[in-house]
Amino acid sequence: MADQTTFLVALFLLLAAAVLLGELSARLGQAALVGQLAVGIVLGPTLLGPYLGLSSASPELQGIQFLATFFILVSAGLEVRPEQIWETGAPAAVLGLVVFVGPFLAGALLVPLLYPALAYTTSLFVALTLSITALPVMGIMLNQFGLSRSRLGVLLLNTAVINELAAVTAFAVLLRVVGGGGWLALAESVLSVALFLASILSVHMFLRLLRSSRRWQGLRRSFRRTWKSKEAGFAVLMVMALGSALYSQFLGLTFLVGAFYAGLLVTPESAGPAEHRSLSLVFDAMTWGFFVPLFFAFVGLGMNLWGIASSPAAGFAFVALVAFAILSKILLGYGTSRALGWAKRPAEAIGFLVSSRGAVELAMAVILLQDGIFTPQLYTVVAAAGLITTVIAPLGAARYGGLSGARGPASVRAAGFGHPLEPASIPEADGGTGAGPEAPGTS
Repeated sequence: MADQTTFLVALFLLLAAAVLLGELSARLGQAALVGQLAVGIVLGPTLLGPYLGLSSASPELQGIQFLATFFILVSAGLEVRPEQIWETGAPAAVLGLVVFVGPFLAGALLVPLLYPALAYTTSLFVALTLSITALPVMGIMLNQFGLSRSRLGVLLLNTAVINELAAVTAFAVLLRVVGGGGWLALAESVLSVALFLASILSVHMFLRLLRSSRRWQGLRRSFRRTWKSKEAGFAVLMVMALGSALYSQFLGLTFLVGAFYAGLLVTPESAGPAEHRSLSLVFDAMTWGFFVPLFFAFVGLGMNLWGIASSPAAGFAFVALVAFAILSKILLGYGTSRALGWAKRPAEAIGFLVSSRGAVELAMAVILLQDGIFTPQLYTVVAAAGLITTVIAPLGAARYGGLSGARGPASVRAAGFGHPLEPASIPEADGGTGAGPEAPGTS
């Protein structure tokens, strides 16, 4: 009974504090994850953990953390449609690949210099986790700025989609390689990823074809009349997600890959618009109302900032890594956007917005810590870098185009980015409000 009480008290403290601090963070113009991460830092080993008995997560809390990681990855996958990948167009595809591959390759050179004692594969994982643009955080920021359906917003959302797909696939390959085996392990991992992706896309296309048949429509109506269980659609989604995760594990890939790509199986095209919306509402309520606040609180709970401050060398390496994480994304985002024809001010905003981090790379860091690839100090470095870049991204973007505090069409039009429901009017480099080129931002 005492253990159950301790577990419930710990869960109550984490969830209540994460919800409250997340709301406060959102009201201050930041992503809620900033406040939720701060909860874990305050209640963890950095500050109050030794006095509250929360210096490390109990086995029960670790089980909740695993479920939270799983739900967040499925939720991130639900934001992606295979059709959207084809619809992104060259500008979003180029921008998404550049702002992932560029920082990843540069980080692969920099991280070994800052942490020479690390195994090179571990350095690659650090570089990978710092190269991801967060799709959920990007969507939140664009909604806050009223830009979700502007040309700029569409470009950035599609950019984040391409970025996350590339990162999750690269993560799966690296996890297979880390066990050793050289080129053979690399070839096996690439083949495993290719087989997994081919299987997922085949199932997706089968579901689309099935839905378009008349017989399927009759079967679906019969299912609705005869199936008595509540929220059966949600149960089917969970079965598909768990099956996809198990399949990826069977192929030697992490469950992260299966959970993320499982979302691609449930789209408006395969499940139907009404069914997809119903499933998304149920899943989002559970994920964002319970698992997301807990997940980020758990991430903060695993951080110990005293490790970063343990020596001048550790502090310098951390500062250099954070500066690299910020500048590599900003400079590549800005430079690529300018090369694609965007004017100076929106290109600067793009540079800051693509530097945001979020859930997927933190989920990767959690898995790497649990697998013993990351040490607690390295995990803290990656998580803290993600926290700082997520804070800086909206603050930096708000400097360009008057984005801060945008809540409605009038403020967005005044910022020069156009009505959120209409094609955006892109400011010129001199600060005017002339329309930008036609091609950029379309998809």
